Amino acid sequence: MSPDQFLDRLRRNAPAPAYLFLGPEVYQRSRCRRALVDQALTPDDRENGFTQLDLEQTTMAAVLDDARSLSLFAPNRVVWVSGAEGVLPRGRSAEQEQGNGADELAEYLRNPTPGTVLVFEASRYDFEGEDRSKLERVQKFYSHIAEVVEFRRYTVESARRLAQDLAREAGIQIGLSEIGLLVESLAGDAGRIAIEIEKLRLYTGTNRKVTSDDILNLVPNAQASTIFALVAALGRDDRKRSLDSLDTLLREGEYLPLALTFLATQFRLAMVAQEAGLRTSQQIQAYFTKQGIRIWRDRADQIHQTMSALPKEKLSLAIEKVYGADRALRDTRPDDRVVMEEFVFSLTS
Repeated sequence: MSPDQFLDRLRRNAPAPAYLFLGPEVYQRSRCRRALVDQALTPDDRENGFTQLDLEQTTMAAVLDDARSLSLFAPNRVVWVSGAEGVLPRGRSAEQEQGNGADELAEYLRNPTPGTVLVFEASRYDFEGEDRSKLERVQKFYSHIAEVVEFRRYTVESARRLAQDLAREAGIQIGLSEIGLLVESLAGDAGRIAIEIEKLRLYTGTNRKVTSDDILNLVPNAQASTIFALVAALGRDDRKRSLDSLDTLLREGEYLPLALTFLATQFRLAMVAQEAGLRTSQQIQAYFTKQGIRIWRDRADQIHQTMSALPKEKLSLAIEKVYGADRALRDTRPDDRVVMEEFVFSLTS
């Protein structure tokens, strides 16, 4: 089930005897954890009724013994078991794993302790890529637990919706482009988005609109706005502003080869949009989406800004210079700053 489905069930029914919390997403898992503890334990019970264990440091038998124990001071208990992947030692077959504690867990679930909620938290592995097979092993081991909550990472679109909802709840004034910058700067990490929106609320209050400068000043790794300032300055042949933007990136610890890669992608997308005769952000978004390239509205606006800043001839030159700078960054060199400053000088008069 999804986190929202879990929260909905929890509002309507008493907690189940056991849950498996599966997946790496932190923000929703924290919400579900708070809701479960609030539902299962009264404020007076929380000090003595909440137990936290780690399967990296203990055994399944010890966890189940604890779950069977009755407390003299709390009639209801929540036993939270992190590191649930620890039951899968390396080098063991699935059959061996299945017998290594899974049978004990199945036996406990046939007669669970009344008033006790047992939660296994497996947050190490993702649902995609190389982690998928490991996650399937975890699911197989805990297959006797009927209530499984999946905490998948946010997509760009869902992270943007979350940021808008949190900003609305916080009462701050923030535009769609600033929301896009915030989400991109934080790589769609929902937990960090929630933290940074609270910081923006304290910084700007509710009486003025949040600006990109506010995000740049407060949000870690929000160098994206500086990179676009660099693109705009290059388009104006403004060497001083271009060097100032480059200096800002350096002071904020930006890894310059990564910044150059971002510039290369931006220039290429703008070149494709120019050659396709696209004129507006809406056309850019529709065109790339049709080609199977996920472009959200703010990114389409950024591509449109790059097209406006750099005419076709200069955009072609910029792509050539990116190739030269990338090769120089890979060679033995004085330092990255020298290479990037030469790149700026070659594109500004």
